[in-house]
Amino acid sequence: MIRQVPEVLFKTRVRDQSIGGDNPFRWQDVTSSDIFKGKNVIVFGLPGAFTPTCSSTHLPGYEVKYDQLKAKGIDEIYCLSVNDAFTMFQWSKNLGIQNVKMLPDGNGDFTRLLGMLVRKENLGFGLRSWRYSMHVVNGEIQQMFIEPGFMDNCPDDPFEVSDADTMLNYLSK
Repeated sequence: MIRQVPEVLFKTRVRDQSIGGDNPFRWQDVTSSDIFKGKNVIVFGLPGAFTPTCSSTHLPGYEVKYDQLKAKGIDEIYCLSVNDAFTMFQWSKNLGIQNVKMLPDGNGDFTRLLGMLVRKENLGFGLRSWRYSMHVVNGEIQQMFIEPGFMDNCPDDPFEVSDADTMLNYLSK
C-alpha cells in the first residue's frame, strides 16, 4: 500500500523571540508538503491530548524510542491529534516531551482525508483520530499500522500495533 498523504494546511504556533512577553508565539501555517516533502517521517495519530493511553504510553513510547527510530534514518517523528495548537503545546510541556514534534489537526482535515476520523461521542470527544502510526517517505505512505476495530463510538481503545516498538521492528527489517 503506497499512497500520498493528504495535502492540508496545519495551523501551528511557533516561538518568536521578537514578540516578547509571556507568550512569545505566533501563528504559522504549515502544509503537508512542508512536513513530508523530501523527508523520511513517522506520524502517529491518537485520539486526544491528556487522555489516558495517549499520555501514559503512546506519546511517551515514541519519545523514549526517539533516538533508536532516528538511527533508522528517520528525519522527524510527529504526534498528530485532532486538537488545537495550544492544547498540543501544553500537553507536550506537561509530559516533558523534548523530541517528538506535536502536529495539531484542530479541524481534523488531515485525519478526515486520511480516512482515520471517527466519532467518539460515546466519550464526549466529538470527532477524533483513530489510533494509528505510519511511515512516510517524501509524502508517500510506505506502511500504516492501524489499530483493530476501526469504528465510530468504539467501546474500547485498542492499542496493539501503532506503538513505537512495532514501528521500530518494521524499520529494522
